[in-house]
Amino acid sequence: MSVQSNVSMLLRFVGREPDPSLPIAVRYWDGKLVGQNDAKVTIALKSPASLLQLLPPTAGKFARAYVEGAIDIIGNMRDVVALGARMANIGVTRHLPRLLGPFHTRRSDRNAIQFHYDVSNDFYSLWLDRNMVYSCAYFHSENDTLDQAQQQKLDHICRKLCLQPGDRFLDVGCGWGGLILWAAQHYGAHCVGITLSQNQHQFVSNRIRELGLQNVCEVRLADYRELDERQRFNKIASVGMFEHVGRKNLPLYFSKIYRLLEPGGLVLNHGISTAFMKGRELSSGFGDFIDRYVFPDGELVHVAEAMHELADSGLEARDVECLRPHYAKTLWHWVDRLDRKAEIARQYVGEKSYRVWRMYMAASAYAFERGWISLYQILGGRPRQDGSLPYPLTRAHLYDRHPGFMELPSQVAAREMTALAR
Repeated sequence: MSVQSNVSMLLRFVGREPDPSLPIAVRYWDGKLVGQNDAKVTIALKSPASLLQLLPPTAGKFARAYVEGAIDIIGNMRDVVALGARMANIGVTRHLPRLLGPFHTRRSDRNAIQFHYDVSNDFYSLWLDRNMVYSCAYFHSENDTLDQAQQQKLDHICRKLCLQPGDRFLDVGCGWGGLILWAAQHYGAHCVGITLSQNQHQFVSNRIRELGLQNVCEVRLADYRELDERQRFNKIASVGMFEHVGRKNLPLYFSKIYRLLEPGGLVLNHGISTAFMKGRELSSGFGDFIDRYVFPDGELVHVAEAMHELADSGLEARDVECLRPHYAKTLWHWVDRLDRKAEIARQYVGEKSYRVWRMYMAASAYAFERGWISLYQILGGRPRQDGSLPYPLTRAHLYDRHPGFMELPSQVAAREMTALAR
């Protein structure tokens, strides 16, 4: 088949329904341009071989060719991932690759986490908020900045857990320490964070020392399965770590949390879920790309499966909140911030890694917008022997300002400025 015929096939395939409103073009390696003059997305082929890599077109081939440098993609990333979604093979169950040996052992999970998070702290700092929070933010309004939304998320979690001074608080998968530092500084909790990432552990250790929080904050390089159950906690959070647990380990995961939690204590599980129950899984077509380049051994389950395993462990669910639109907004903030720092990002991690993260976050944002994946916060607790589990009767404590809950620093500053203006 001729090059021209192959290009025609590509244009016909990606220009099909259901969205004919996205004009595309293809630019040959010699500069020749074919396609629509008003193209929103242009696929720039580097060589004849790069065209063959795209045929027959799939979302995975499209993403891999971009990351490996076989093609360039010119256009807004929102249009780019919409184009990739046209190639998606909906309804195909993903076959997850295994990074090292058996699936979801302590060794394989440690390697998977370090593969994803030990890229470069400087790289992450280019596009994360000032608190280095790498999970779904919480937007009070469309105009909230990312910094505001991430502070609001940290506070939302603390309020859900009814954190009080002196509470013993565990953060499972603490990332760069945003939540434990917030809980210690604003709620007076005694905090322990655990991570499998060497880079994160060093970063959080330094932050604890810089802020003088050594007496109330601790970070450990540890697997959740290794924690000593003789040290119990009043409150536990797991934010953005649940996706790494794996379906087969869910009973172990929730049972471990149950045993680490004091009777009457609360736990918040914040994690991404798939749209369909087991056996009816949906792939956006970008799944294989994400497994290969971004999250080896990642595995999503439906929120109902998470609820089932939580209940089986002896924990009681008290509150469930869907944050799907919040994660789409968060990811687009990250994509835009990364694009604004593109040249610096390339210096830190190289062209290939820059392209991986750009495609991964944009594709994930699109998947959240389409409802292919979602994000749920599940608040549960370990009932006391008499069946009681102390918790407010309504959700007013999450939203109302009243004694016992602290305002965000931005809210305090705004209120003080208003008072001065008077």
